[in-house]
Amino acid sequence: MANYVNKQMIELNKVNEENRNRATRSVKTETHLSDGRLYRLAAVCFGVLCVLQVILNISLRLAFCDYHRPEERHMKRGVNTVIGRELQPITHLFESSWYFLSTVKKPWEESRDDCLKRGADLVIINSKMEQKFICGLNKRAWIGLTDSVTEGTWKWVDGTPLTTPSYWHLQQPDNGGDNPANQEKDCVELNTVTWHPVKAWNDLSCLHNRYWICEKGV
Repeated sequence: MANYVNKQMIELNKVNEENRNRATRSVKTETHLSDGRLYRLAAVCFGVLCVLQVILNISLRLAFCDYHRPEERHMKRGVNTVIGRELQPITHLFESSWYFLSTVKKPWEESRDDCLKRGADLVIINSKMEQKFICGLNKRAWIGLTDSVTEGTWKWVDGTPLTTPSYWHLQQPDNGGDNPANQEKDCVELNTVTWHPVKAWNDLSCLHNRYWICEKGV
């Protein structure tokens, strides 16, 4: 009888051991499968985040630049975009700023208003390199320099006074010369059509229609 009981206990122990082994293998298998699913899920999430980042970058670039076809030339990049019947400004990138060159002409104040609506302002020229760059746009265009507040005191649109460097043409500014019939010349245009790039500033009545150049930091 004792032998029979012992034998039954041994068999029972074997069954219990086999069940425990099965349970352990099942847990390991489930854990392995769970880890695999987590790795795959993490990889998918990372891929989705990368795609979203790319889409966001492209969307921001398009929203800011308002263009559909870039054209790279020398140190600048320019584009034209047609929306309805209106030709939008040409956009250029130079160093750490975007530049918008208008395709229509307006007085100085209206030109500046257009820049402000774009989150920019009329261009402020800080170096000879920048002066040569905007001269390369080859337009008679308004820049962000005026003495409309105090005659003879030239200031940029951000309120800073004009010091050096400056790029006036010979005998400019002349405020209309000696002819009293001439209008006050309180705004500055960039004349790159007939003048040398580093001698291209001309004071002019703000009421004249000119192209304009906006500038916005990247």
